[in-house]
Amino acid sequence: MSQKLNVLCVDTSTEACSVAVLCSTGNEQAISEQFMLAPREHTTKILPTVELVLLQAGLTLADIDVVAYGRGPGSFTGVRIGISIAQGLAYGLEKKMVGVSTLQAMAQQAYKNQKVTDVYAAIDARMGEIYFAHYQLKDNLMALIGEEVVIKPADLLASQPDVVENAVLVGTGWAVYPELAEFFKAQLPLDIEYPSAKYMLDQVVRCVEKGEAVLPELATPVYLRDKVTWKKLPGRE
Repeated sequence: MSQKLNVLCVDTSTEACSVAVLCSTGNEQAISEQFMLAPREHTTKILPTVELVLLQAGLTLADIDVVAYGRGPGSFTGVRIGISIAQGLAYGLEKKMVGVSTLQAMAQQAYKNQKVTDVYAAIDARMGEIYFAHYQLKDNLMALIGEEVVIKPADLLASQPDVVENAVLVGTGWAVYPELAEFFKAQLPLDIEYPSAKYMLDQVVRCVEKGEAVLPELATPVYLRDKVTWKKLPGRE
């Protein structure tokens, strides 16, 4: 990234609530962040946290170039809160948006912190299911192998996936369904249970570089469950 780029990223897709700001000029980058577990408190926590992180970064909303958000999968209500807040900010700033997978963010955290190159991510999706995906390192970003899915643990086991040696496990799904952790027992579990906005920033920068940022009205969440649909802002259906 050779240009100046200030990114605000918010994520409320799970029990966690996080905000991160990237201030980037030339080869210098500074990241300010706040991360907390705040189940059922996202609506009251997120905007004050945005204000706090901007203050820490020495920026104002007017300095932000791109607004990013955790696009899911995750809690329906949490994902909806995050994208609604991000859209409102982006509309007010007249800036584009980038959505980042919550599963990819956890995989990226494993790479950034532990230099892991292969990750299985699983989030408890309730209703006897998990959100699941496999990621491998490519050009300093964890890239999706196959698809992100919502699946019953028994169905995942029945599919007999090839287990990659030396991969690691991240997310809440493994503790909830120990039979899955047993199947992937050759893998090393990491203490990464929830996505963090900080680890979405690398993907955001790459998307901006590739011209993939979108107008606010085109920003969408990812629920994975087909029966859940997203109604865009009035007049944007």
